[in-house]
This record gives sequence, structure tokens and C-alpha cells, in this order.
Amino acid sequence: MQKIILTIILLCFVGVCFGQSDQAKLKITPLTGNFYIYTTYNTYENSRVPANGMYLVTNEGVVLFDTPWDATQFQPLLDSIQRKHHKNVTICIATHWHDDRTAGLEYYKQKGVKTYTTKLTDELSKKNNNKRAEYVISKDTTFHVGKYSFETYYPGPGHTIDNIVINFNKEKILYGGCLIKGVDAENLGFLGDADTTAYYTTLKNVQKKFPNPKYIIVSHSDWDNVNSLKHSIDLAKKLREKKF
Repeated sequence: MQKIILTIILLCFVGVCFGQSDQAKLKITPLTGNFYIYTTYNTYENSRVPANGMYLVTNEGVVLFDTPWDATQFQPLLDSIQRKHHKNVTICIATHWHDDRTAGLEYYKQKGVKTYTTKLTDELSKKNNNKRAEYVISKDTTFHVGKYSFETYYPGPGHTIDNIVINFNKEKILYGGCLIKGVDAENLGFLGDADTTAYYTTLKNVQKKFPNPKYIIVSHSDWDNVNSLKHSIDLAKKLREKKF
């Protein structure tokens, strides 16, 4: 009897460990209504860094914003969405050419998902041998999926020269991607492909166009503080002043 109890305890412990391991690779968090934030992880400069994306559940399928950074989570994300919502991902839109946004584009295309980037993102993805989308957006575009609508907006160069944001006007959700940093950020992060002079003006363009968001989703920090855009503008202003 004692051996049986020990065996059960061991199996439970192993199950918990595996559960924690899976959770560490992919986390899905409700945002509001039918909006969810998914988080995967990768290593950058010897540190484990989170990468947030978002998805929206509609009666016409699930819309995915950016792809997992961790390639091992491309399929688990689809599976998790199917189990949770009993719907398939039908559309995926990536917000700039770096692989923490685009890595899964070709995989999802093969799964029948309609994948989109801007023309500029497609050109940079091709130039840098990154994954490319099936469809190209030539200008700021409003998508209508089920009862939802959202707008892609190119505010100018910043984190990269092609970065876009996505806005849900009715729900007051601004999906900022890597352009906007969290309030805990001490700097604007990786600037190797950035326009450090234009960054400030670009963020001000976002603020002017979408002045009162209720939620601002950022890529690599906590997304539960709406002051992230203001904080990023302050960081960009300091960066610009250092250059002159």
C-alpha cells in the first residue's frame, strides 16, 4: 500500500513539473471580451525574454496578431486556441519584419491561415531571409472580421523602419507591438534596426491618432499599464536629445 501511495505521489509530481514546463513555454491570458494575450519566450543576450502577441475570437474564426517567437510553440498555440474556443485561426497579421513577429508566417500559411504583412515588411523580410506572408498590405487598412473591425496604421520608423500598430477603435485596444515599451523599460530596447531620430515623432503620431486607448499591448513587457506609450515617448525624447 505504501508503494502505491509513493507511486501516485511521484506521478503527480512529474505531472506538475511537465505542466509547469508547458506553461513556461506558452501562456494565454484573457484581456477583455474575446481578446486574449499569448506569451512565448526566447533567449536574448543570455536572458529569457517574453514575447507577447494577441488573438481575437470571432464567429468567422480567430485572428492572430504576430506569431510566437519560439518555433516549438507554433502548433501548440493553434492547438490551445482550438481546445479553448473550438475555432481555427483564419488570419494572422505581423507588425514588423523581426522574427519575434514573423517566425511562424510560413508555418501558418501551410496550415491554411491567411497571413498578412505590409509591403515594406515583406521587402525587409525578403532582404533578411525572414519568413514572409502570403498577402501584402500596400497602405493603412481596415479589416472587418465578424462583428469586429480594426485598423492597421503605419506611424513612421521607430523600432524598425516598417513597424505598424493595430487599433480597435470600439474596444479602445491599441496593439503596439515592439514599437511601444512597457513602463518598466529603462530604454527602448534593441535599436540595431531602429531610426533613433524619428522614433519620438513616430510615437507622437501614434498618440495623436489614438489618444485615449483603454489597453495598450506591448511585446516584451507587462501590458497592463496604459502609461506605456507616454513612457516610451519620454524614452524616445531622451534618446533624440542625446544625439544632438
